[in-house]
Amino acid sequence: MPILGLGVFENFNCTPACLAALKCGYRHIDTARYYKNEDQVGEAVRSSEIGREEIFVTSKIYHPEHGYERTLAAVQDSLDKFGHEYFDLYLIHSGLSGKKKRLETWKALMDARDAGKIKSIGVSNYSARHIEEIRTAGLELPAVNQIELHPFCQQRPIVEYCRQQGIVVQAYSPLVQGRLDDPVLTQLAEKYNKDAAQIAIRWSLQHGFVPLPKSARPERVLSNSQVFDFELDGEDMAAIDALNRGKEGAITWNPVDAP
Repeated sequence: MPILGLGVFENFNCTPACLAALKCGYRHIDTARYYKNEDQVGEAVRSSEIGREEIFVTSKIYHPEHGYERTLAAVQDSLDKFGHEYFDLYLIHSGLSGKKKRLETWKALMDARDAGKIKSIGVSNYSARHIEEIRTAGLELPAVNQIELHPFCQQRPIVEYCRQQGIVVQAYSPLVQGRLDDPVLTQLAEKYNKDAAQIAIRWSLQHGFVPLPKSARPERVLSNSQVFDFELDGEDMAAIDALNRGKEGAITWNPVDAP
């Protein structure tokens, strides 16, 4: 899995952004059924002239479609829209459907994976409690948990649990939806001759997360990828760590406490 990806949430014409990303070196695109642009991601993959096997594509199933049979149908519908034979990763988008349907959906994803329609399976917006349900049911644990994760909402209990279990943590909204005017970030941007978005992405990478910055603007897609030519020192990482406000710092739905 490439350690930096392009998010396409609320990008209703995402093919240009995907093509720009692939042109400047991204090999990871994160979509979802809820985003209604799986077809556009598929078109970008076809138009890029890059081999399908070189591009890591994720999609997700939204909670109103949960349940065993509905999940199998949704995966097939996603593939039909995407226009390729498989997804590299497919996630349960949230746990809002309740325990019974969460587990049915997970079993369906396992079967879709075994049928070759998905390479790997995971979850999103899951707490440790949700993942422990999977273990208690005697099923394999997810490869990935994708959560809202940025300097102001660091989800430390979930991150620590996932690390203990060997689950990769993907970070959505790593740019705080553009709310990057905090003095700590702006001062570090000046220090490193970078912008605040690049500082936030670099912080995420250095913590071992897989950030998924979103932009529809090709120039921002490029700049968000220019984060591998510098490293934040320990003092500066600690300064960003200190910005954490826990759940109060969330800026999206963040349904990690779903019953």
